[in-house]
Amino acid sequence: MTLPRLRQLVIAARSLSTADLLAELLGLGEPYIDPGVEEFGLVNRVFPIGDQFLEIVVPTSGKAPAARFIERGGEGGYMAIFQTDDLAAARARVDGLGVRRVWNMDLDMIAASHLHPADVGGAIVSIDEARPAASWHWAGPGWEKRSKPGALRGAVLAGPDPEGMAAHWAEILEVPKGRRYLRVADEAGIEFRQGPEERLIQFQIALKDPRAALQRARGKNVCVVDKVMKVAGVALELEAL
Repeated sequence: MTLPRLRQLVIAARSLSTADLLAELLGLGEPYIDPGVEEFGLVNRVFPIGDQFLEIVVPTSGKAPAARFIERGGEGGYMAIFQTDDLAAARARVDGLGVRRVWNMDLDMIAASHLHPADVGGAIVSIDEARPAASWHWAGPGWEKRSKPGALRGAVLAGPDPEGMAAHWAEILEVPKGRRYLRVADEAGIEFRQGPEERLIQFQIALKDPRAALQRARGKNVCVVDKVMKVAGVALELEAL
């Protein structure tokens, strides 16, 4: 089995000032501004971290899905994008599970399907196939030169039934089932915890100097506990690269 790869994590925020703050705290490079997200009533910033990506989206319309997400539960983790080497098989699998595909895109350089969060639980999931595999169209041209060293090590979701959520995500992603933890490619993983509502609550990020990032956060009066800073409703757990 070829495991899918966690390639991008997304925060829905009220203001692009969140993107500016995260760039400063995490020492990120110049972001890409994707005009294509206007289709979803959004503006965005996409930051390369190694060959993975952290995206901040901000709704420009009260009718945008991200605006409704923020209205319901506040800013927070909004989306997780996984890379596959066989999107056709992934689409057939999720269709068979009764998981709705709410958006599909097929380009020469990338193809993608967004899955309905109500059918997945906790977040929007996108399954994407990049061509070639090392590329990433959503980050814009020349992202490699703008990237800073680092990696996305995983994410944490919460919900009233973490075991059930984990089992469902395992079916969707076609990964080995675990009680509350799913392993994906590159030793990354998705953890599921008990919580009052289904939310994507934490990102795990490796940086060259996480201590300096945490110190910068304290200097900005950002909430920091041990190795975790909280920004826009998401706990960012930092570790050394």
